[in-house]
Amino acid sequence: MKKMLMVSLVIGSTLMLGGCVSTYTSGNVYRPSQTQNEMTVRMAVVEQVREVTIAQGNSGVGTLAGAALGNIAGSSMGGGRGSTASGIVGAVVGGIVGHNVESQNNMRKGLEITVRLDNGELRAITQDADEMFRPGERVRLLSDRRTTRVTH
Repeated sequence: MKKMLMVSLVIGSTLMLGGCVSTYTSGNVYRPSQTQNEMTVRMAVVEQVREVTIAQGNSGVGTLAGAALGNIAGSSMGGGRGSTASGIVGAVVGGIVGHNVESQNNMRKGLEITVRLDNGELRAITQDADEMFRPGERVRLLSDRRTTRVTH
């Protein structure tokens, strides 16, 4: 019963912390700090669109959760020193599996959009692939001091 409670707590914590890691790079998603700020608008024409993968990186939550679950599962086998050894092996294997699961879940499809500004300069912007762009389309580039997004 105690081990089941521990497993439930680890899984619940992992899910809650995993949600905190998410970073959006969509042209359609604004963080609260980006609202009510003036942005520069430039017009451009799409030259090329290339599919890319956006990797958010790992927070370590998957590794820690996997190690904790592996330790719990491993230490429930055998008794005495055997349960300690199997707990250590379970923690290592669980940590590796948790790391790999988190890595796979932190990848998403993106677009590298190359545009030609009205002044002739080329720019490339990478963002989430939640809006499609085609070469020859007229688009807007919205920029502040840190972020540029491409929109229709």
